[in-house]
Amino acid sequence: MPTETVYGLAADVTDGAALTRVFAVKGRPAAHPLIVHVSGEAMLGTCVTGVPDGARRLVRAFWPGPLTLVLRRSRLVPDAVTGGRDTVAVRAPDHPLTREVIERLDRPVAAPSANRFGRVSPTTAADVEESLGEGVDLVLDGGPCRLGVESTIVDLTRDTPLLLRPGGVPVEAVEAILGAPLPADSGPPRAPGMLATHYAPQARVVAVEAGDVGRLFAAMRPSVEACAVLCPTDIPVPEGLARLDAGPNDVSYGQRLYTLLREADRRGIRHVIAVLPPATGIGTAVRDRLLKAAADVP
Repeated sequence: MPTETVYGLAADVTDGAALTRVFAVKGRPAAHPLIVHVSGEAMLGTCVTGVPDGARRLVRAFWPGPLTLVLRRSRLVPDAVTGGRDTVAVRAPDHPLTREVIERLDRPVAAPSANRFGRVSPTTAADVEESLGEGVDLVLDGGPCRLGVESTIVDLTRDTPLLLRPGGVPVEAVEAILGAPLPADSGPPRAPGMLATHYAPQARVVAVEAGDVGRLFAAMRPSVEACAVLCPTDIPVPEGLARLDAGPNDVSYGQRLYTLLREADRRGIRHVIAVLPPATGIGTAVRDRLLKAAADVP
């Protein structure tokens, strides 16, 4: 089903067989928790044992929208969803089709990204069919995802809120509501997208700062035919190299990111030189995804 971030592989959180199938279809390790999707603040109360003041303020500022909150789970949420943890990640998606599904079901829905584990997330119904094929029975086509990168994840189970993953809600906006800096969690992965390597296409991704494309290309010496540069429209590209155009700004970069990585694979491109946007606003999330896509590059 579509959300404003990426397409999700959805299962009723009370249906054990459906949850088991989600892990099987994705090839996802059982210890990796799933994000639970709810219709709003009222349904959130069925999934968690308490909602601290900071969480309520974030809900009222950003829901429905691309912000996931990690809170103490209720008995409704099974171990299969949380990876055996006593916490659960919850958000209210901002897509009319998905909201209607949840409201008609009248129960929370677990929905990790509808792709094979660790690979590029899907932002269209066609991406889901390409990724999962006959592994799913039905794809709800809600058009291209509006944001194109996953939700921001904030852990509110500790004395100090922690950023587990940057995403569709800028970190600066979360900090403004909380009235304090939001440090990143440096511990072991506790939420989707926290692995060092993730969001990876088949092509080899090399992440660079703006201005370093020419130097890196000269050092790599790959064949021009097998190399492309993923970058905003205003970044110059060495002569003869293909451009994967991320658009005029960081918002368009987020919208196009996964589509362009998939395009690289379809075109048989073996090396993608990806220009990192500034670490502000949605650019922080785009940087995070590119660095993880490139994490296995020495």
